[in-house]
Amino acid sequence: MKNVKPIPEGYTTVTPYLMVNGAAKLIQFLKDAFGAEQISLHEGEDRKVMNAEIRVGSSMVMVADAMRGHQPKAAMFYLYFKDCDAVFKAAVKAGGKPVIEPTNMFYGDRSGAVQDPCGNDWWIATHIEDVSPAELEKRAAQQNR
Repeated sequence: MKNVKPIPEGYTTVTPYLMVNGAAKLIQFLKDAFGAEQISLHEGEDRKVMNAEIRVGSSMVMVADAMRGHQPKAAMFYLYFKDCDAVFKAAVKAGGKPVIEPTNMFYGDRSGAVQDPCGNDWWIATHIEDVSPAELEKRAAQQNR
């Protein structure tokens, strides 16, 4: 097995792996909401998703149905897009439940969030301002008042 890369092509060091009830509907949500691409899909005899590889932008996400003693686990993600408002609207149209409408945040991002049909939160952001560490500290203190 020479020339095998220790990190497969298209992956990074951290790869989210979502264990859910209803993997097929989550995969469809990712496609409709974020323009995700399904790279692979392996189903068991019962049509449950044993493993799927889904590319969202430049990131790989793995998805499977909870089975064989594994329980579903909700997660939270932070995604960057050029136009968070348009992506937020697409995510809601795809079945995402609005958590917070896109808003300009003190830390320099415009962001909002939706919850997918499996209970995961997806924060959708566009970076709009570079904020220095000193300014960030000042703004954070003002937020906490």
